[in-house]
Amino acid sequence: MYGPDFSPPPEVERSLWRSLVINLADRFAPERFPPLHLSSKPVDVILPSDSIEQPWYRTVFTNLGEVISPEKLPPLDLQSEPVDVGELVADELSHGWWDSLLQNLRDRLAPERSAPLELTSQPVPGFGAESTLQVLDWSDLIAGPKIFHADAPAAQAGAGPTASAASAPVREAAPVNPALFAARLQLARDIGRTSFRRKIWIGLAAAELIFLIVAMFKFQ
Repeated sequence: MYGPDFSPPPEVERSLWRSLVINLADRFAPERFPPLHLSSKPVDVILPSDSIEQPWYRTVFTNLGEVISPEKLPPLDLQSEPVDVGELVADELSHGWWDSLLQNLRDRLAPERSAPLELTSQPVPGFGAESTLQVLDWSDLIAGPKIFHADAPAAQAGAGPTASAASAPVREAAPVNPALFAARLQLARDIGRTSFRRKIWIGLAAAELIFLIVAMFKFQ
């Protein structure tokens, strides 16, 4: 088997004079090699190191030449059909605030007519929808047959109202979790503040719109 040889090359063991003579011979009478035949065409490539080493005035003239007389490239052949994606987020951000205001007013006054929504699931009835926080009853979330329990046996005729009241079980009040109660109060407070801020912004937008309309007709 072949074993790796980590010994230094034989040129290292040459003497100083012999190495000097060989270097002088390679310098003044180098070995003649046949011409190199390239089978591929050279490609003009500018390396990043070459562009960094260029002086500043050369880059300035190069940029001016590209602006004044750019390189003529062949037309681009597209094999796919363009798809209309609508207005991009960057295009919406580049518009002025008045365009957004007019679009919001148009959507508010004359909204786009869409096709009716077809729901495949049953609507969930909300318990306490009139309150700020909607809490759903667990019995409304379960889809199943209704179960009716038998009525309690009627009290005997000889027993008075005192006996029936004594036999009726006393229901204990359900314990209230203080953490859930505090979270509900905090959520209701946040929703109220959000509604108040929304009214303020709507009022400011309406005042600004009225000012623009008055200025448009006044300064014409």
